[in-house]
Amino acid sequence: MQPFIHRVFHPTDFSRASGVAFAHALAIAIARKATFTVMNVGGGRKSDEWRRFPGISDTLKHWGLLDESSDRGDVFRKLSIKVKKIRIDARDPANAILDFLVDHPTDLVVMATEAKEGLPRLLKGSVAEKVTRVSGARSLLVPMECRGFVSDRDGSLSLKRILVPVAKTPDPSVAAGIATRAAEALGNLPVALHAVHVGDHMPQVDFPRGEDWTWHRSTRKGDVIDEILGAAHDVSADLIVMTTDGPDSFRDLFRGSHVHRVVRGSPCPVVAIPISKDVSGSSTRASPV
Repeated sequence: MQPFIHRVFHPTDFSRASGVAFAHALAIAIARKATFTVMNVGGGRKSDEWRRFPGISDTLKHWGLLDESSDRGDVFRKLSIKVKKIRIDARDPANAILDFLVDHPTDLVVMATEAKEGLPRLLKGSVAEKVTRVSGARSLLVPMECRGFVSDRDGSLSLKRILVPVAKTPDPSVAAGIATRAAEALGNLPVALHAVHVGDHMPQVDFPRGEDWTWHRSTRKGDVIDEILGAAHDVSADLIVMTTDGPDSFRDLFRGSHVHRVVRGSPCPVVAIPISKDVSGSSTRASPV
């Protein structure tokens, strides 16, 4: 079986929201001993952009993972992670990120998100939403002001409860598989996995069995987005894992896919797993690994 994550990619705009996403990306890279790539897309006007990149060594010293006397080389020698910092001059951040991913595939894209609704969101566009939809890469979307699962104090992971929304389409078994892999690789074992379906009857899903997690199934009635967010609050979810096949209608161009509507109100980070549609409009299953 291939490693769950051995390449982590984090686009940043140097905002406070990106700082939270950076901490999640770095902590996951450390946990998986992964290659960690940080990229900023600039407009070519500032000469000091390099100095604004998140200080990886400084963060690791703050977390107590490196001694104060450590240098940048110790990041790999002591923690076994390779770090790459890249800056690209481009006017369109989303397209620049997508172009980079064509030549540099990754296992996980970690991005900060901001709440945008209606026409302003459509006109300005959502970088995270476009990158997730077009790239086909698994993405960890970290909403502004959300409750993350990475400690600011020491960078430790606290992943105890994962919510998996279940619908007939897109294929929920992919999300179930990713949730179990996340529990196994990053969780505080045993992890509670909460499968929630908004409707009368839970669809047939092959929930993977294992000693490192337990499944809890429930159904709810009401608006899909409201009920998913309600379930996330009720179980104090540390992470939501969802599949997405993008917007289904013109209305969704304004509102966004279910995943990105959940992200805008989520109390925790959300893993988005894109599943492409075939010409008939049905979802094409993606591998959970």
